Amino acid sequence: MAAAHLRIYTINKGQMDSWLDLFHSKLIPVLHEAGFGVSSSWVNDLGTQFIWIRTCDQLEDIPKLEEKFYGSDWWQANVDYVRSHVAHREIVVMTSTGD
Repeated sequence: MAAAHLRIYTINKGQMDSWLDLFHSKLIPVLHEAGFGVSSSWVNDLGTQFIWIRTCDQLEDIPKLEEKFYGSDWWQANVDYVRSHVAHREIVVMTSTGD
């Protein structure tokens, strides 16, 4: 069953442009390399939240893919910089209903 994370990040004030550049130029390629898809992303109307959907083929795959992503050389070298943009995050796990 296909699975996804709806991920809502509150981005620190004044860092949205930097976050968007980081996400699109660096994070998406590393996520793809680990086996995740990114189906879409948005910024809320106040410009304070970044909302995106991270996908994978099966719910059971998430731990293995996260291990690959979070264990990557790129993540290990950049984790503090990435996290310095995010004030808060909310993650909702979703599975396909087959529709």
